[in-house]
Amino acid sequence: MRVLTGCLLAAITCGYGFAAAACEPPAPVPMPDGATASRDQMLASQAQVRAYQAAMTEFLACIDSEQEAEGEQAPDEFKALMVDRHNAAVAEMEGVAAAFNDQLRAFRAANPAPAAN
Repeated sequence: MRVLTGCLLAAITCGYGFAAAACEPPAPVPMPDGATASRDQMLASQAQVRAYQAAMTEFLACIDSEQEAEGEQAPDEFKALMVDRHNAAVAEMEGVAAAFNDQLRAFRAANPAPAAN
């Protein structure tokens, strides 16, 4: 009976691992060098960052829905995994936004706007 219980527990744990893998984060966005990028490159990068942020928001929703679907009966390891994935995704989103803003500042420094009359 202990062997059967152990096998069943292992199968359930593996199942949670597969469920956690169902949500896949989007690929990172390549950043242009703001000091040398053209306006068109910066605008294209901005669009990529916005698309990335939207895809990452969907990823976060997927993680949240998986966690809600498992409910309170989910093992603590699964809950911890989902919290870690959520926190890592938020940190990555913040990092991408900060990296783009850094390159935008570099672009603006290299390409000052003409003075208004």
